[in-house]
Amino acid sequence: MTAAAPIAVALDAPDLETAARWATLVTPHVTTVKVGLELYLRYGPDVVASVRGATRVQVFLDLKLHDIPATVAGATRAVARLKPAFLTVHATGGEAMIRAAVENAGTAKIAAVTVLTSLRDGDLDALGLAGPASDAVRRLAVLAVDAGAQALVCSPQEANAVRAEVGPDITLITPGVRPSGSATQDQARVATPEEALEAGADLLVIGRPITGAPDPGAAAAAIAAVLRRLSRPQPLA
Repeated sequence: MTAAAPIAVALDAPDLETAARWATLVTPHVTTVKVGLELYLRYGPDVVASVRGATRVQVFLDLKLHDIPATVAGATRAVARLKPAFLTVHATGGEAMIRAAVENAGTAKIAAVTVLTSLRDGDLDALGLAGPASDAVRRLAVLAVDAGAQALVCSPQEANAVRAEVGPDITLITPGVRPSGSATQDQARVATPEEALEAGADLLVIGRPITGAPDPGAAAAAIAAVLRRLSRPQPLA
């Protein structure tokens, strides 16, 4: 059986049935499916069981929690029973908040979101966050890891620098991944799947290039095949 590729397919579907169908189609080819805030708020915890189905696919619960530590601790406890592989929080919530999530996450890895891939350097200036984005990402990555986060979310453009900062044991998750020729849509800091993997990413978040294809399963299989070729050991000269 062919190994699944390190891709988290973003199931940003209009309804639960579509999300479950997409998950079924892509699961033979990818390790992970991602449930975002909109789908979770619409259908609640049932969405996790629906997209997981009878498979062993990992579920990435992308809720981006951001509140005072006590509230985040309670929210994390509430979703930990669903046993997601990853649960996101915003790194800008600070060390105490991240630590509260980590301490209440059960088996889930807390993934700290550094700087959203939709933001450019000018956006950071407007927010009062010292840039450029690459510097802000590195600072937030170190803060999050020091607070106990086991994973980080950053754009593929910062993955190499973040890896140098935090070492090999932290899982790097990169949204903003687009196959060559795909529209960037609302993403600002993007890269191809090959570029993201070569930069040191462990898990590539890909949504519309797969789910928007006429056959999401075939689209996932095609990208997975490229990544498998890239990671295959090269023969000696």
